[in-house]
Amino acid sequence: MTDSISTSPLDSAAVSAELRSLLRSGSEKTQLQFLQQMADSSWDVLMEFLLERKSDEPTAVMGKAYQILYSANSPRATEFLQAHFPTGVVPLRSDSNIDYTPLQQLLALQEFQEADRLTLDKLCELAGETASARKWLYFTQVESLPVADLQTINTLWKVHSEGKFGFSVQREIWLSSGKNWDKLWPLIGWKKGNNWTRYPQEFIWDLSAPRGHLPLSNQLRGVQPFSALMAHRAWLK
Repeated sequence: MTDSISTSPLDSAAVSAELRSLLRSGSEKTQLQFLQQMADSSWDVLMEFLLERKSDEPTAVMGKAYQILYSANSPRATEFLQAHFPTGVVPLRSDSNIDYTPLQQLLALQEFQEADRLTLDKLCELAGETASARKWLYFTQVESLPVADLQTINTLWKVHSEGKFGFSVQREIWLSSGKNWDKLWPLIGWKKGNNWTRYPQEFIWDLSAPRGHLPLSNQLRGVQPFSALMAHRAWLK
């Protein structure tokens, strides 16, 4: 398998054939790397791939394919997405009748700082009027957040970050560190030495950030809410 793609017209058929084959059998890592380099001529392959996987559990590769089409500035790509994926590749399930379309759109555009702010807004909205007015949550409110909504928010972050961001990603790192907060904070880039990362200028708002770096809403109000989030029943199988 080649490591890069030539984008000349003469190569377009070969690129499409290679991409089609890779999307059906390659590893997720290789698929994502390949998609980063793909040519505009492969949009048809991405549309075909998304339609084939429409009923599947959304993945980071599906998210990347969707993002490429969503950002393509192409009427044809826009028409395809509106017809087949009007709210994205992640089902926007909510037990509280909350619309997660704005969050989906920000994440599809890789607007991670705005998506982080909106994530906190949505969590507060889930917790009720007092949390929305306060703009942060008590740990007891985190414990009672609906499972479906937390899973939707988490899946949106994972699918649109190549699997790097999301509450479940943070939880995986937390568990691997032995549930040791002092080990976790540096691993996800929330602390360097004895210094907490300053919001917002010292946080990294793109995919160059450490794995688990985002979303960071709960960290800003201490350990208890974040601990409650890590222990939430939404992540228990």
